[in-house]
Amino acid sequence: MTRIIAAILILLAAAGGLLLLIRPGSAGPSASLRSVVVLCAAGLRAPAETAAAAFTAETGIAVRFQFGGSGQLLGSLGGGAPADLFLAGDASYVRLGREKQLIREVLPLAEQRPVIAVPAGNPKGIRSLADLTGLRYGLPNPEAASLGRTLKDGLGPAWAALAAGAAVTKPTVPDLVTDLQVGGLDAIIIWDANTAQVPGLQAVASAELDPLRESLTVGVCSRSDDPSAALAFARWLASPEHGAPVWTAKGYRPLPGDSWALRPNLTLYSGGVNRLGVEEGLKRFAEREGVEITTIFNGCGILCADMKQLAKTPGAAMPDAYYACDLCFVPPVADIFPEAVLITETDIVLAVAKGNPKGIRTLADLAQPGLTVGLCNAEQSTLGYMTKRMLAQAGLEKAVMANVRSQVPTADLLVNQLRTGSIDAAVIYAVNAKPQAVTIEAIAIDLPGAKAVQPFAVAAKSPRAQLSHRLLDHLKASRSDFEAKGFRWRGDAPPVESRSIDPDPASRVRP
Repeated sequence: MTRIIAAILILLAAAGGLLLLIRPGSAGPSASLRSVVVLCAAGLRAPAETAAAAFTAETGIAVRFQFGGSGQLLGSLGGGAPADLFLAGDASYVRLGREKQLIREVLPLAEQRPVIAVPAGNPKGIRSLADLTGLRYGLPNPEAASLGRTLKDGLGPAWAALAAGAAVTKPTVPDLVTDLQVGGLDAIIIWDANTAQVPGLQAVASAELDPLRESLTVGVCSRSDDPSAALAFARWLASPEHGAPVWTAKGYRPLPGDSWALRPNLTLYSGGVNRLGVEEGLKRFAEREGVEITTIFNGCGILCADMKQLAKTPGAAMPDAYYACDLCFVPPVADIFPEAVLITETDIVLAVAKGNPKGIRTLADLAQPGLTVGLCNAEQSTLGYMTKRMLAQAGLEKAVMANVRSQVPTADLLVNQLRTGSIDAAVIYAVNAKPQAVTIEAIAIDLPGAKAVQPFAVAAKSPRAQLSHRLLDHLKASRSDFEAKGFRWRGDAPPVESRSIDPDPASRVRP
């Protein structure tokens, strides 16, 4: 498989594309000196410590824990406590931490549900919340424990009566378990996974509690001193090879995660125009995650043809993500990338030498006698396809093509030809013209199809889907990078189903 991928990358580079391999810079201290501080809900101590021991044995990165109630830990994080990861009892606290900008990346780990925990054999015959009436039972405190918050929010009005009848409320699940084990309580409400970890306890499922299922997530702290080490441990916790068996053994239902690698390689296929806005963001992402990104920049027609061939080749690996120059080159690979997220847009313009010596004002002027014109290839390139559609709709295709002396896969090649004087005019993206404003003049095209919208899509079957989605989140947080290069922002638009995209840019309704 490695040889197949290497051969494909070489062929793409030879075909005029640009292969960019981004590696993180120096990771600082050696692995044996690196450490990760985890603020961890007390109820997750057993699986967290088991996973950490194996992680340290393989990577040399030490993991240090601070245990407590999820609410207390979030409070200490907000107060400035040094930490790299926040492992709460449920996703609500991680979401809250993200809203407060204390958390950046979030990785899903497992699922759990609340149950009534009783001594083995269920001596009180408890079957539902109603059976707790008149008994001594304990609840998690909603101000401190994640489960208490889940119960209070999920049970609504029923929570008040339940809380009023409780003999005790405790800040952590282990505190409740201890009270039940010593006989001070007849029952407690805790997570099903916690019940499975304690010998001598029995879980009683309740119709009122079953809908209150929660995801367990880990958040990477915004102020982490070593985010790449923190993300490495987070990826370990989420991985099917290492994290999932631990969660399963402790009674959780693991959620799908990326295949484990200490330094995974993510492959991104990208249309050439996006290179202008994305390169610096890719470098920052690779540095923070401690990963490598192999980026193939080329015409989207070439990229789509390559992906279709890969789909037919046994053992060949698809790119993890695809960043097209326009929506029109997403439908050809909709089976691979079922959903597209809009990031930016740019106009398609006429480009001429500074001062416009040939007096070009419209597409029709490209047909004037003696002019030498450069276009992108309609089969290889999004820009070429869109240009051909505009010329055909204006009734100019035959006349303009008579002057075309160059057809290339990417607009940056046309820019070079304009600068050297080998062509008089070209159709390019506005963002291609902006860096060359000293020597190249851009002229607006007043047609409906003269605008390209750049979408980002993650492969449905990528073994690095979570990493790819984090890259998407990173790009959406890098608006200033794109706008500085002349792109207009579209990153707040909702995702688009790939099959629903109209490939004709002139008739497309603005998504």
